[in-house]
Amino acid sequence: MKLIERALEFEQRKHTFKTTSERIESSREVKALILEINNIYKETKDPELMELMKRLTTIKQKIEKRLKGRQDDLIG
Repeated sequence: MKLIERALEFEQRKHTFKTTSERIESSREVKALILEINNIYKETKDPELMELMKRLTTIKQKIEKRLKGRQDDLIG
């Protein structure tokens, strides 16, 4: 499956971004991967797919946290 290969490659990739646009692009890519895997998971209920989605979601959350910056800390 090419989708799983793409997801595993994304997971192994180094996630150091120099620009905001690279972070946004990466966030969109991982979101699309998660949604595609979720569609397959709905049909197969494969627990390995669920684990992969969880790991990708963790990466996505880290990227989005970095995108939002420290504004939340300054407000509260």
